[in-house]
Amino acid sequence: MNDASKHPITPDPANELSSDASAIDPRDFRNALGTYATGVTIITAMTADGKPYGLTCNSFASVSLNPPLVLWSLGMFSQGLPIFQNASHFAVNVLGASQQALSNKFAKSSADKFEGVEWVPGLGNAPLLADCVANFQCRAASRYYGGDHVIFLGAVEAYAYNKQEPLLFARGGYGRFIGADNFPVTSGS
Repeated sequence: MNDASKHPITPDPANELSSDASAIDPRDFRNALGTYATGVTIITAMTADGKPYGLTCNSFASVSLNPPLVLWSLGMFSQGLPIFQNASHFAVNVLGASQQALSNKFAKSSADKFEGVEWVPGLGNAPLLADCVANFQCRAASRYYGGDHVIFLGAVEAYAYNKQEPLLFARGGYGRFIGADNFPVTSGS
């Protein structure tokens, strides 16, 4: 393992507002970030005109246990940005290993991503998707601007989970969790 830095550290990274000003190659940086496996979520909210909206996201993370806070981020130029900026609540739906097709569906632009998708309204009418490993119903608490993304902070007001196997994402592809005994974790284990 090579611990040497691949890129020099600049004196003030906060002044690097675009990749043109950075010594770091954006594509290579993305490849490095891709080595960190994440879960896969679909973040949902209700639009101002009462339509469900959602998108696939793997930038979800816990922030605090007390108070219960989570975060996720969305690109500044995403078509869904105004929806989440104006929503009082959003839901984080953590996908299970069998929900790769659902992840792909919500990752693409489409007129109605919810067509054929089973869901119920949660707090603030944010859609809770059926058969997910977990969901977190959040009040939109704050948002922060970070580079080319907006970071949404959510105050968790309700949640649910089960013991199904989660869907994972790393190096540009989907994967599964392998337990300590080298067997996939399944319900009831």
